[in-house]
Formats: sequence, structure tokens, C-alpha cells
Amino acid sequence: MSFRPTFHATRPILATCLLALLPCTLVQAALPGREAQRAAFIRAYASALQGDASWQQQARGLESYPLYPYLPAAALEHDIRTISLAQVQRYLARWPDLVPASDLRRDFLHELARRRDWKDFRTLYSPGLGTDLHCDKLQADLADGQRLGFRRDLAPLWSRASLPADCDPVLDWAHRHGLLTRTRLWQRIDIAARAGRSDVIASLAKWLHGADARHARNLIEAIREPDKAVQAAAHWRDSPRARSTATIALRRLARTNSAQALTWWPKLRRHLHFDARQRHAIVYDLALFSATDFAPGSGQRLRELPAHLQTDSSRGWRVRVALARRDWQGVLDAWEAMPDAQQQDPEWSYFHARALAALGDGKAARAIYASLAAQTNYYGFLAADRLQRAYSICPDHISGNPASERKLLVSNPGLDRAFELHAVHLPALARREWVRALRGVDANTRNLAALMAYQRGWYNRTISVFSHGDALKLYRFRFPLARQDRVSAAARAAGIDPAWAYAIIRAESAWMPDAQSAAGAYGLMQLLPTTARSLADALGLPYQNPEDLFDPLLNIALGTRYLADMAARFGGAPWLASAAYNAGPVQLDSWLAARGTLPPDLFVATMPYHETREYVARVMAFSVIYDWRLYGRTLPLSRRMTAYGTPYAPPGPDTPRRPVQCVQESRGSAQESAP
Repeated sequence: MSFRPTFHATRPILATCLLALLPCTLVQAALPGREAQRAAFIRAYASALQGDASWQQQARGLESYPLYPYLPAAALEHDIRTISLAQVQRYLARWPDLVPASDLRRDFLHELARRRDWKDFRTLYSPGLGTDLHCDKLQADLADGQRLGFRRDLAPLWSRASLPADCDPVLDWAHRHGLLTRTRLWQRIDIAARAGRSDVIASLAKWLHGADARHARNLIEAIREPDKAVQAAAHWRDSPRARSTATIALRRLARTNSAQALTWWPKLRRHLHFDARQRHAIVYDLALFSATDFAPGSGQRLRELPAHLQTDSSRGWRVRVALARRDWQGVLDAWEAMPDAQQQDPEWSYFHARALAALGDGKAARAIYASLAAQTNYYGFLAADRLQRAYSICPDHISGNPASERKLLVSNPGLDRAFELHAVHLPALARREWVRALRGVDANTRNLAALMAYQRGWYNRTISVFSHGDALKLYRFRFPLARQDRVSAAARAAGIDPAWAYAIIRAESAWMPDAQSAAGAYGLMQLLPTTARSLADALGLPYQNPEDLFDPLLNIALGTRYLADMAARFGGAPWLASAAYNAGPVQLDSWLAARGTLPPDLFVATMPYHETREYVARVMAFSVIYDWRLYGRTLPLSRRMTAYGTPYAPPGPDTPRRPVQCVQESRGSAQESAP
């Protein structure tokens, strides 16, 4: 998941949002203490972002407010094209170590590079500010008449698969002056090829000639259109470059069309003399990706992989292929081929028990299920259902200390700034201050900060801290009932289970309202703008641009309705709708057409996408925990994971639920205690 850029990149939108958050009555009210300062700051900050000089008048009396330094920084950022070095230096001298100072330094250095004011650039520059500014520094050196050296200046860049545009003038100079030798160009091309960056190869290929240029073009085709490259490779002259390029093409083709790759492999193996490393890589990928396609013979190919080529993935897919066929002896054989550590993984332990039970060894299966049932996770819940036992949830709790909290805010002003930025709805900046403030602190301080974040409704920070070890039992903090009125009401209005809606939010964004994924999904429930627009139009809800999806109320209203649509498409079943929510309904349709008769636990295990398998397991487990958080009891997973084609009705508040118990494992035996 990736997140919104810093404030200077979204200045007009953010200013409008800030003003919208501040009703006139709030602006005019004489609120006590921090509330009054926050109200004044929001108005002044919106003005500063828009270049309105009245921010200074609006900020009178805020000089002692923790966020005051953000105001002059916002004004300077707005005027970045016209301000002087002296103005920036005055700011940096006053607030040298703050987040806005770092942003201002970087942004003004970029502006000086744009102006080609290399004198002021060199005055302000310091190492360690990133590759783009490093290349700008090299441009400054060239402007000063200095010559660059490859080892000193360019070698640090050469291991990167891609470089920013700021480096283009430097590379052009290096080529003109003979620094980019054929060997060095191929070093960088090979790095780009391993990263799949055909665009980088194309930018370097312009400096190659003859056979080298032809090899580079073949390499670009191997990455972009591996099917065409594989066919062409049958006519290439055998050479080290031809073999390495054909290896890349075959391996990439195996990922998208294993059957075609399997057809071409014998032909290319006869034509090109691949070395052992290349053959091993190709054979491994053909075996693995033919398994993900459930191609005929895929199980045999996995079994025949030499021991030194076996990985956790190949051994795991050997189990999955056997599960797809309901070949329980094959499942058992594949499990026995795993190393001890992999065998103990909850997923493989569960399917080991399933195989034993199917083969008639119920006693051994029940012992494994009993051990798994003590775990609070997807496989623990599945195992408990097999035994018809209550789920094991062992909640823990910690409390804060007001005196310690006050002391921490005084001793760590960065944390105070982080909480204030959260309070005035600047979440991206708040997270950056949080990270800086907690860098290097001890566990007790981090835990105290997490509790303080929870008290302020900043649940994502609490979740991030309590994500390992004994803290996993802090369910109240890790699975907050945030916005309970909105989620429950919206879910019921859409006709879905509120616990499932909560689970989706927790899995998608971990309660980060401004979350934005690399795929362009927004907000708590990670909606794509095109989906959101069609839903908003159908529901008559206001929606103008993707940033509207950072509004939790709108996001939840649209997201729960989209969940309802996915559920309706797949018979109401939340586990299938969750898979569709992650992988897309068309992809799920193809999996169901191939393996839809499998029981739900086997179907989830055989979904080809690792991300979707993990996602469905996580959402289903989170649904159980949120069910318990909402009602104090739980609905069994078997009720949520009905077989494909079986009618499903979402539970209501009065639906019978099981009590939970606390089962703690101790030296291999399970001991029960009260929850």
C-alpha cells in the first residue's frame, strides 16, 4: 500500500478540505486551550496553503502551539518559485530538525535545480537527500567545470534498476566523455532486466551498436512480449546473450502461459546451450507455474524437482495440486516431503490432519486439530469447527498512566506534534512525525504512545505497534470498534454482516482513512474511483473526485454496498465475496468454473493468487474476532464458509452464537482457562 504525498503536492485540495472541516461557528467560538488553537491553526494553515498572506494575522497567539512551524513552511512552499535562499535559510535556522524543514529543503533544492542556480544549490545541499538530488549535485559540479569520475560519482547509481530524470543530463555527459563503456552499459542493462525494467533498457540501448543493440532489443521483447521472444529465440544464433535473454523470456512466459512455455522449452533446450543455472531456473518456474495453472502433470513435475531446487513454494504447491484432486495420499506424501519447520506451519498442519482423517486415522487427526484449535487464527478456527469446539480467544489488556502520558508529551515534542497533526486532519504528516518521534525509543515508550493513539482515535498507529508477540492478545486495541454506528448501520442497510464489514476495513486499511494503494484504491475500504462513482450515482451520494473517498462516512457507505453486490453475485457467501473483492469477480468466476465443487477450505487453499489466499483467510479470521467484539460470542466459520451454490443468509444480532474460551498451549498440551 502506498500513501498520499506530502502536503505541498495536494495544496488546493487540502486547503479546501481543511476549510470544510471548520464550520463558521467553530471559527468564531472562543474554545478553551488546545481546541481554540486547533481551530485557529486549521484556518491559518488553509490560508497559507493557498498563498493568502492573512495566515499571519490568523496565526497570532499560535507561536507556542506545536504545529506553528507548519504555517510559515506552507507559505514558503506555496511561493517556492519566487522565494530566495535567505528566506529558506532563516526557516531552517529556526526549525532545523522538523518534518516541514526537511520538505522545504528538498523542495527548494529541486527549485534551485530547475532555475539552474547551482551556486545557491551547492550552498544548501547536503549528502543523503536521495538519488534525484544527488544527480542534481553532479549537474552542479559539471556546471562548475568539474569532471566526473565513474567510481566516485556514478558507481553509487549504477546498481539501481531505474534512475530519476534528474540523472539524464549526468548520464548524457558520461556517455559523451567515454565513461559509459560497453561493459558498464551491460552491467546496468542486466540489473534492469532482472527488475523487468524494459524502459530502462531502451534508454541505455541507444548507446549500443550492432549485435549489442540487437541483443538489447531482444531483451526488451523478452520482458514485454515473452511469447514472441520465445518463438524468435528458436532462430537466434547461440551465444551467452541469446541464452540469458531466452531464459528471461521463458521464465516470464511460464508465469502467464505455462502450457506455451512447456511446449517451447524442449525446442529451445536443443537449440541453445543453456548453462546449469539457467536450466535449473527454467525447470523450477515451469514446474511451479504449471502447478498454479493446475496443468496436467504438474504434480509429477513438482515431485521430480531435484532436492536443491525445492522451496517452500514448490513443496506447498505440491500439496495444493493434490488438494485440488482430493488426492489425500498425495497430500500426505507432499506434507512428509516438507522440512520440519514447514510442516509445523498452521496451514500445512491443518491439511495434514485433513488428509489423515480422510485416510481413516481419525485419532491422529483429532490430536492435530486440538493443537491447532488453541490458536486464534483462521486454521485454528477451522480446526475447532472440525472438533465442534468453542474458539480460543485469550484477550489481554494494558492500561495507560496519565502522569506518564503527560511526561512523555513534554519529553518528546515530536509525539505531541504527531497527535496534533492527527487532531487537525493531516494524517500523512502525522505519521511522519510519529515515525520520527518513536525512532529508537524503548518498548514501554512505544506501547504508551500506542495507548495514547488509541485514546485519540488514531487506531492505525495502535495496530502497527501491537502487531507482534504478546501484544497480539490486545484484541480491544488491535480490532477497534471504530465508527461503530456508521459501520453497523451501513452494513445492515446493505444487507450484510457488520462483523464482515469490520473485517474488510481492518484487512484493507487497518483503519487508515487516507490509505491509497499502488493500484489506485482509496480510503478505509480501498475503493477504486470508477467503482465508487458508479455506486455513488446509484445510491444518490455525493462524489466528485477520488479524494472524497478519504471521508470515512462516504467510504463506508459505498464500500458496504459494494460488498453486498459481490455477495449477491456469489450466493451471499462472504468468503467468496471477499475473494472477489480482492482478486476481482471475473477471476473468481474462472476459479469456480475449474474447482467450484471443492469444499470451501480446499477451494481457498487452491486459489492461485497467494495474496488472495492470505486475504480470504485473514478476513474470515477477522470476521470471527469482530463478531466476538460486537456480541461477546462468535458465529462458527462453517456458517460463514458455506459451499459454493449453497444459499447463505447473513446473521443478525439475535442469531445464536458460540461462547469463546481461552485455551493456552503449554509444552505441547492444551490447557483451558476462563476467558
